[in-house]
Amino acid sequence: MIVDSHCHLDRLDFEKLGLSLEEVLSNARQKQVEHFLCVSVTLDQFPSMLEKIAHFDDVSASCGVHPLDQKDKLDVERLVQLASNDKVVAIGETGLDYYYSKDTHQVQQESFAGHIDVANQLQKPLIIHTRDAKADTIDIMRAHNAQNCGGVLHCFTEDWPMAKQALDLGFYISISGIVTFKNATALQEVVKQIPMDRLLIETDSPYLAPVPHRGKTNQPAYVQDVAYYIADLKGVSYKALAEQTTNNFYSLFNLVKRQDGSTT
Repeated sequence: MIVDSHCHLDRLDFEKLGLSLEEVLSNARQKQVEHFLCVSVTLDQFPSMLEKIAHFDDVSASCGVHPLDQKDKLDVERLVQLASNDKVVAIGETGLDYYYSKDTHQVQQESFAGHIDVANQLQKPLIIHTRDAKADTIDIMRAHNAQNCGGVLHCFTEDWPMAKQALDLGFYISISGIVTFKNATALQEVVKQIPMDRLLIETDSPYLAPVPHRGKTNQPAYVQDVAYYIADLKGVSYKALAEQTTNNFYSLFNLVKRQDGSTT
């Protein structure tokens, strides 16, 4: 069994897919996906996201504000209130994105720091988005003791030195379908170096569908393609990769209950 450790189920275009949310999840379950972490990008949209997934026992939620959606000061009190919901197992996604947004660096940094503080307060791990902001990301993680709550650098596309610094802080690294792209040779070399016990897999659906689905709407079922590709890249069996990344998921997101009742 495998886990999609990062997806945006509320952002799927079900009309375009010709599927309902139940059918999307069912298709993934048939591909041995046993759990889904549905990730928040704004506090305003969080309640509707939660409503959509509330009755699925195999879907958990995070709560936070994506750096590219952080236009104003973080409402820390509201984040604490919403993130205290029992369905919420993580804080984020948060972090820094300097690629698209040149004029919000300070508000991103303040929001990121606030998310780390809330994660430490609630004792829930962080989901971190980072792009073109390596030094500032690590510096803020260290300054606000992100190692105390732990977490994951999701959809990782940066270099090995950054991955190593995050690993040294006790963080996990999650890899999406980007690794399957022909031009992702640098990322592929990084993935080869990530220790198996710190590796997660994800779709980030509806974005970034892996080969051979590139150009289509991404969905959680495709996390199996990511798993097969990474297993081959690292020279391990699919079974070993699936088992390890699944155990890693439950170790990090320890508020999620395994369906078989076992503990990691």
